[in-house]
Amino acid sequence: MDYRELLKSTREDRDLTQAEIGKLLNKSQQGYNHIEAGRAELKIDDLKILCRFYNLSADYLIGLIDNPRALI
Repeated sequence: MDYRELLKSTREDRDLTQAEIGKLLNKSQQGYNHIEAGRAELKIDDLKILCRFYNLSADYLIGLIDNPRALI
């Protein structure tokens, strides 16, 4: 699965909005939408924040492994 799809499904599984995650990353809803839609790249610093927030491995969030909690 593409990392953008993983970001979206992870967010939706937790009943969070793009605006809420955008706020967490100090972005607007539209700014975060651009990441999920592929119009902007996810920055490493933002990936780190998301991993801590979701308590998930970066390898999982970028699609390298299938186990969401491996390597934590």
